[in-house]
Amino acid sequence: MGDAAQQSRSARAAYFAALPWGQILEDAAQLSAVCRHDGQLADYIPALARVAPDQFGIAVATLDGSIHSVEDCATRFSIQSISKVFLLSLAYRSYGESLWERVRQAPSTNPFNSLIELELERGIPRNPFLNPGALVVTDALLSRHTHLESAMVALLRELAGSAGINYDSEVFNSELRCASRHFAAAHLMQSHGNFSNVVSEVVRAYCASCAIEASCVELARAGLFLANGGRAIEGGRQLLSAHEAQRVCALMLTTGTYEYSGMTAFAIGLPTKSGVGGGVLAILPGRGSICIWSPRLDARGNSVRAMKALELISNAAGLSLFA
Repeated sequence: MGDAAQQSRSARAAYFAALPWGQILEDAAQLSAVCRHDGQLADYIPALARVAPDQFGIAVATLDGSIHSVEDCATRFSIQSISKVFLLSLAYRSYGESLWERVRQAPSTNPFNSLIELELERGIPRNPFLNPGALVVTDALLSRHTHLESAMVALLRELAGSAGINYDSEVFNSELRCASRHFAAAHLMQSHGNFSNVVSEVVRAYCASCAIEASCVELARAGLFLANGGRAIEGGRQLLSAHEAQRVCALMLTTGTYEYSGMTAFAIGLPTKSGVGGGVLAILPGRGSICIWSPRLDARGNSVRAMKALELISNAAGLSLFA
């Protein structure tokens, strides 16, 4: 990176860190409360149907290590599909550009668990943030990691600087019992030659990754490596190259909230990844990261209140990449 580019990045990071975060987050919490009862819990996963529905937290992490947070920011929740960001990062580190021979980078207008495009496109998923795409990524990782669940927990602990992150066995078992579509997608991809490992082992590893629990503060810290050119803030390890981190962020922007991704780019303008546990992780390249959690979901599987709060924060602070 040239001197001018480095100075520009440093100026953006300093501006972001100096924003009046206390007031911005309090305003977002207050204004988003209008939709606090909108949406439904992810009741197709029985363990998630028992989560207290009105919890809400926000955490903002900046590249200088500061954390700004409100409400239930320290309560751990099931990260679910937010895990796909970290699965993809591990696989990209291992396989580089050859990963894209097995999974594409295209948006989808179908739900995250749909098999329609997968059948039409001969077992190659549209993108790694759809469930079939995440299963292919998990399959690739299982060829390199004997205990992928342990590798994922270790990665998140490292990135968040928190030894308490772990996966919830109750959520894991609950999710595994209703994983019929995961098995169907995996067998379909296997029939097209796009699967290497035992299907049941891949599905188990994927469900375990989704069942990891972390708080808004921990996930905001964990996401900072993508804002920092692929380099972890905790420990300084270069997990991805700057180019690879840029591409992961591009996929978050275009596919991270499923068929709503176009509207997310329009309304919020940030690389974003949601999960049916109610969490939303947003990356601000060169500046920081934001995690918001509220368990009630819209019909697409995105948290209603968390997405509204993220929109309010982005607009109030002028955070959109397109500003």
